[in-house]
Parts: sequence; structure tokens; C-alpha cells
Amino acid sequence: MSSGTAKGLSEVTEVPRTRVYDAVRILEAKGLVEVQHSSPQQFRAVPLSEATETLRDQYEERVERLQSALREMGRIEPEDDEAELQEVWSLSGSDAIENRAAAISEDATDEVVLVIGSEAVLTDPLIAQLNSLDANTDLIVGTGSPSIRDRVEQEIPRATAFLSELDWLHSEMTPEEDAAVGRLLLVDRSTMLVSSIDPQTGDEQAIFATGLRNGLIVIARRLLSQGVVEMTPLEQD
Repeated sequence: MSSGTAKGLSEVTEVPRTRVYDAVRILEAKGLVEVQHSSPQQFRAVPLSEATETLRDQYEERVERLQSALREMGRIEPEDDEAELQEVWSLSGSDAIENRAAAISEDATDEVVLVIGSEAVLTDPLIAQLNSLDANTDLIVGTGSPSIRDRVEQEIPRATAFLSELDWLHSEMTPEEDAAVGRLLLVDRSTMLVSSIDPQTGDEQAIFATGLRNGLIVIARRLLSQGVVEMTPLEQD
């Protein structure tokens, strides 16, 4: 409808007229609806281009306020004995996991080892982020799939790519399986992120661990040393 009254909108949408007025007031406050003060009142939506720009401005303003508020928050540092704890955290959602993996990798000072279990995690943002790593940081990318290895060699030329000898990376993800390996990231041999992907929903879950002596990280180092021993100087503990 190019425009309409509350009665007309109510009849078309099957929404009670009082609720139409409530909805219109909210949309008007957001700058998405115009009101003609006639009798009866006429309502119309602003053009889509204007609505999109208005929503974008409001969204960016909210993000800026959030960033400002978070920067101003005080930080309570742990006691020295707490700071040495070996930590393990869980994380859900591919976007959040990709952002955390990128942040971990960008902090690398020596080495980034990434083992890819599913091509779903080899996204354009991940490729761009790996290509942007500091040139002095060794980048090693492994997979159990020749096709993924070939993509890595072509799209991430600075990486040392290899086919992993870890058997559990070679199985295809099927609906019968509980989960499949998504990615295994080890940075400077002291920070690890490993994820799994639900074969039915495609949802990605991850755990994130820190600490050179963290048991999970020790296991990861040993697994990787078995999988890439001929390619890199990774050593068993």
C-alpha cells in the first residue's frame, strides 16, 4: 500500500486498529513512517532507500555508543596467582569463533598452526586474515583433504600447506556422525582453539585454551607434531 488509514491497515493486516496505532507510533519514532494529519490520519512508509540509510545510521550510532561504553569500563586485574591459571573456555557460533581465531592469530609472535577439518571454515575473511599476518610469523596450514590443501596453496601463498597424517581429519562429515572437526588452531604453542561442526545443523562449537602447560594444549602440540613432523620443526614435549 502506498498509504493507508489505521482502519485500512487493520483490514489488510488483520491486526486490531489499536495495535496499528501503537505500531505506527513506534515506526514513526524510528523515522520509518510518515503521518499526514488529516481526518482520518494517513500513514505511509518512507522510501526504502531512506529507510535503509536511517536504520544503518541508527545501528552505527548504537555500535559507537557500545564501543565507547566498553572502553570506559574499568578493568579489574586478577591476583598474580590467578593470572597463572590454565584456562579453558567454550564458544558458540561460526562468526564468534572466526573472530576469536583471528584475534588469537593476530597476537602471534612466532608461529601459527591451523589444521582445517571442514572446508566450511575456509572463508574469504579467514583467507584474508591469514594473508595479513606478520611476515615474521611462520604460518602452517594443514588438512586431510587434497582439495583444501590445493586451495590453501593457491589462495594463501605465504602458508606452508600440508596433508595431515591425522586419520580423524580424513573422514567425511555425514549426518550419522555426532560431530566433525572444524578447525584446530595453535598459536605460539601456548594458545589453542579447536572447534567441531554439527553435521545436521552446520552449527560450530569451540573450546579455547591458554597456558603453555595446559593439558589440552600439550595434547594438541603432540597431535600436531605427529601430523606435521616431516614438514615443520614442531617437537613433542
